[in-house]
Amino acid sequence: MAQIDHIGIAVKSLAAAKAIYVKLGLSVSPEETVEQEQVRLVMVPLGESRLELLEATSENSTIAKFIAKRGEGLHHVCLRVPDLRGAVECLKKDGVRLVSEEIRTGAGGHKYVFVHPASAGGVLLELVQA
Repeated sequence: MAQIDHIGIAVKSLAAAKAIYVKLGLSVSPEETVEQEQVRLVMVPLGESRLELLEATSENSTIAKFIAKRGEGLHHVCLRVPDLRGAVECLKKDGVRLVSEEIRTGAGGHKYVFVHPASAGGVLLELVQA
């Protein structure tokens, strides 16, 4: 069964963005950089899910372009699935548009793939291996 793994939030500054969560008494993970996505991030655990705060490390990154076009805010919803490769194959077979068919390795060593918003009700949907 799929579960919400995290909600990704694009921010201009991690330091500024994480301050509200610290003031609320929540823990914030150490910063991590994902070079291939050109982002620096922190995770804020919330029960069985997390918030992922994402800051661009390059003007050419997806997050920088997102903020330039839409401003800071909700970037994606991530679902944890029991069989990522099987889910990708099923979606491809059914004609679902993926951002990339390549399963990549991201923050914390998680395997992931993105489903294009055109196939997910206008929401960028990330799938990660449970």
